[in-house]
Amino acid sequence: MKILAIDTSNDCLGIALLSEKKIIGEYITNMKKNHSVRVMPAIERLLLDCETDTSELSKIVVAQGPGSYTGVRIGVTIAKTMAWSLGIPLVGVSSLAILAQSARYFSGLICPLFDARRGLIYTGLYKYENGVLVKVLEDRNILASDWAETLNTHKESILFIGNDVPLHKETFQDILQEKAVFSQIPEQNPRPGELGMMGLNLPAVDIHSFTPSYLRLVEAEAKWLEKQEQRND
Repeated sequence: MKILAIDTSNDCLGIALLSEKKIIGEYITNMKKNHSVRVMPAIERLLLDCETDTSELSKIVVAQGPGSYTGVRIGVTIAKTMAWSLGIPLVGVSSLAILAQSARYFSGLICPLFDARRGLIYTGLYKYENGVLVKVLEDRNILASDWAETLNTHKESILFIGNDVPLHKETFQDILQEKAVFSQIPEQNPRPGELGMMGLNLPAVDIHSFTPSYLRLVEAEAKWLEKQEQRND
């Protein structure tokens, strides 16, 4: 069984190839560049370096979001197209859970996050129990200050992980004080290898009905709905 993992949901572009429970190869960049022109060459390069043909792939695992609207759409579209054309299963995984997965060394609560601008973040709350990552609070789009207040009701230490953590570090420190723990730089990139491992035993989704997880409407959609509501009033 060979699994291809694809993550274009944020600035990090991540591609991984797994065989059974072995990560054969990973490709990661962390740059604000257009994933649409880079992801397919990255996939082709990785498969070539790992001497693997697309006909050998048995599953596609993709980061489903949240994150950059464009980035999430690119990854999901490519994953759906490849899975459909190759006739293999497709699996989606929360982009936030991928970040949390790499913090298995931490005994407290794990808070992955991506910046969503205007003081908002995409985030969730996770914890390892008996070696398994479990969701404590659902993924959401929320003001960082409101999220900090919610987290302050928990007694355990909380690890904040992700490349955008520094943007909101002061907010969490002010409210959570010593309960706030912050990841180191090498831990902040979501690992596509982790994504592949997470999707290893997950059941396949319906390819045609599978959609990205945005957690909020894009700005254009929100404005359109607001206008419709005003007209109805």
